[in-house]
Amino acid sequence: MNDSVSVMPNQSSSVPSAPLVLDNLPDPPMLDRGCSLRMKQRIDLILLALEALELGGSEEMLATARELGLNQIVKNRVILWRLRCMNPWRRAHVRSAMTLSEAKALVIIASYRSRQLTVPIRQLLLAEQQIREKGLPLEQHFRLSEYLERFRAHFRSRMNPRRARVTAYNSDDRELNELALSLLGQLLFCTGTSGMQRFWIGLFDGEVA
Repeated sequence: MNDSVSVMPNQSSSVPSAPLVLDNLPDPPMLDRGCSLRMKQRIDLILLALEALELGGSEEMLATARELGLNQIVKNRVILWRLRCMNPWRRAHVRSAMTLSEAKALVIIASYRSRQLTVPIRQLLLAEQQIREKGLPLEQHFRLSEYLERFRAHFRSRMNPRRARVTAYNSDDRELNELALSLLGQLLFCTGTSGMQRFWIGLFDGEVA
């Protein structure tokens, strides 16, 4: 007598597993409300600085998502835009919860893009240092001036001027330049050893119990 073996279909096969690259970032204890508004703001500003560094920055982010297998989270330009609009400073602010996986994906994308742009990031920060030492205006350096101009344009076109902090930045080019340069330093930080992990953990400063 032949025993028949019944093979049950794998019910989980249709559910995509989380990208393995997400495991590069630890899971800190989360508050019940999920990712804070401050976290969403900081991630979006880092991505804004990357956009100011290279033309077609959003497309490069999407290409990086595909390369790292994160395209099941950041599937297309619309999803990327929606995630970034969770920044409360945005004109088109989306009042949605950002999941831990979504936040990780954006941080990983930002960090990998930063590594690809390590040379120009270092060059711009060195130029800033040399110009300040000489007491010259930042606009004296063409590439640095170009980065700052792009950042100011992106910031002013996308952020809500009715927000108090945004208004303060909009009224003073120097304030916006300092923000752009501060973000440039954070991008360089991401390129270092364990920089991605340290940037990620830093997002939770004061946010976890």
